[in-house]
Amino acid sequence: MIIYKDIISDDEIISDSYDLKEVDGVVYEADCAMIVEGAVEVDIGANASAEEQEEGVEDQAIKVNNIVHSFRLQSTQYDKKSYLLHLKGYMKALKTKLQEAGKSEEEVKDFEAKAQVFAKKIINNFKDWEFYTGESMNPDAMVVLLNYREDGITPYVVVWKHGLKEMKV
Repeated sequence: MIIYKDIISDDEIISDSYDLKEVDGVVYEADCAMIVEGAVEVDIGANASAEEQEEGVEDQAIKVNNIVHSFRLQSTQYDKKSYLLHLKGYMKALKTKLQEAGKSEEEVKDFEAKAQVFAKKIINNFKDWEFYTGESMNPDAMVVLLNYREDGITPYVVVWKHGLKEMKV
């Protein structure tokens, strides 16, 4: 299994156990699922005493997004202006990381052009997105985007491809 970490914060963001699809050469999308967490019932095999009340345990079942929950992503809020400010700084940091990694000038320019096109898609539908940071909540690191497919039910996340590094487990 490969776990993808943010190259800035080193937070775990996603893994290849989810069906990652490359979109526009600049991001990965992965469908999520809502899963039930909690509400564990333990049967110890004993019969309840007739005199005693049944002991209730307040273990609530809650629905969570499997990717958000698995990678301990933290919900955050942005207005359009503050997100654009974050994105500008993040793209500049990614460009620097790509240059440090020895990527050619052509590869860096290709990344910048594709990232700009995808950023416009985000901004054009800004109200539809939810934002998550990695576990460290590093304000300079990647912001994971969450949206819903056309059916309005299936959630999916979007992560910046160039902002990830692989860690084999």
